[in-house]
Amino acid sequence: MADPARGAADRDRSKVYEAEALVRRLIDRSAEFPTIEVAGSRITLPVERRFGSVSSVQAYLDAVLAHPQVLGGWPDRAAVPVTVRRRRGLGQAHYEFATATIAVPTAMSDAGGTAWAMRELVVLHELAHHLTGAPTGSRAAHGREFRSVLLDLVELLVGPELRLLLLVSYSDGGIRPV
Repeated sequence: MADPARGAADRDRSKVYEAEALVRRLIDRSAEFPTIEVAGSRITLPVERRFGSVSSVQAYLDAVLAHPQVLGGWPDRAAVPVTVRRRRGLGQAHYEFATATIAVPTAMSDAGGTAWAMRELVVLHELAHHLTGAPTGSRAAHGREFRSVLLDLVELLVGPELRLLLLVSYSDGGIRPV
């Protein structure tokens, strides 16, 4: 049974996950459909980084936290190092606030041999938790500040096209993007 207290505290969680899952599916199909129409704009889907190891995720996050715009935008939180660890199984990636650790499942999820969470959008989602400084399960965990940080990271590191796609996906899912 779901914990009603947690649902009330982080009421946008499932909608955020659904919106981001839609965006990931569109990116996954970008070889077939590289250009799509979104909110009246024709966009070419950007390339999303995929990671082959926990150490490559760690190197990516170290570089992101050292990026001048990240340091300037979130100076207190960007100065706190993030550790990446492997998580067993195919469950959700997650951020552990107390230890500033991102846990990513590395198990292969399909016959093509890909680990679903070893991708840039998932890693940036977890990094947004770190940069907002909101503990998991709190009201702000997937709230407006979190979404704003994630959108800023996506635009900076992946591109404005993915930011637009994520904005529209949030809005279509019934949540205010920012």
